[in-house]
Amino acid sequence: MSKGKCSFCNATFSKAAMTKHLNSCKRRKAAMESTLKKTKVLKTKIFHIVVEGRYLSEYWMHLEAPANATLEDLDDFLRDIWLECCGHMSAFTIQSTRYMTGGGLDSIWVDIDFSLGEKPMNIALSKVLFQGLKFHYEYDFGTTTELALKVVAEREGEIAGKPIQLLARNEPPLILCEECGKIATQVCTECIWDDKGWLCDKCARKHECDEDMFLPVVNSPRVGMCGYTG
Repeated sequence: MSKGKCSFCNATFSKAAMTKHLNSCKRRKAAMESTLKKTKVLKTKIFHIVVEGRYLSEYWMHLEAPANATLEDLDDFLRDIWLECCGHMSAFTIQSTRYMTGGGLDSIWVDIDFSLGEKPMNIALSKVLFQGLKFHYEYDFGTTTELALKVVAEREGEIAGKPIQLLARNEPPLILCEECGKIATQVCTECIWDDKGWLCDKCARKHECDEDMFLPVVNSPRVGMCGYTG
């Protein structure tokens, strides 16, 4: 079972147990109270969202986002912590509606023909999210990384600082070198499509594929994809 660490107290729980823990974490409450005393705050609805790799559920995060943040804000957050490599396009699919953006901040922007039914991401979360909602996200429509998201709770509260906050995330999965059994540090982007190519540094030097095909093993569902290095 995949486990992760609370960003506030460093306690370790499973993905499901983390939801309950975050509701009662004393250090989280203390951090919130301390921040609110020092910073100008805004009272609003806040969504608690669990994100995981759609086909790699061992990678997951708990996060909070205020209702007045946008899908674009959420897209930026996911890119920054888990995905961004080459400024690819991305999309959320929420109740059969697709919300798209042309690329990251460092990319060459791609114009999207919204007349085909897609919508832009500059829409407030309050307009599209609600407790219990499940939705999906795609980054890069070539070597695609897909995420599954669920709004597990919502509350009225005060947000200070960054609009979206990481509450917890999974510990790096233990991936072993397929040759010697040590911890894998490199993955071959050619062999990964056959569920192979996980190697330690020493065994990677002996691998049959060119060294340019290797990427580092990182704690993200985008590991081994495109040019992602973490």
